[in-house]
Amino acid sequence: MKAKNQHVIPHQGRWAVKGEGNQRATSVHKTQQQAINAGRDIARNQNSELFIHRPDGRIRDKDSHGHDPFPPKG
Repeated sequence: MKAKNQHVIPHQGRWAVKGEGNQRATSVHKTQQQAINAGRDIARNQNSELFIHRPDGRIRDKDSHGHDPFPPKG
C-alpha cells in the first residue's frame, strides 16, 4: 500500500486532517495546531508528506516524513 500524503485543511470552521484522495477527513480539530500534530503523527507513521494549508486553502508549509536520503551513520 502506497503511503498517502496528509493535508491539514480548513473544514467547517475547524481544521481537518485528510489523506490525499480521500473523500472524508481522517480527523477534525478545533485548532490548526491540533490538526498539525495529528497529521504529523500519521505522516510519520506512513513515511509520507504533511501539507499544511492556510485558511484560504493555499499551502503554507510542508513536512516530509518520507525516506531519509541521509540517514545517521552509526
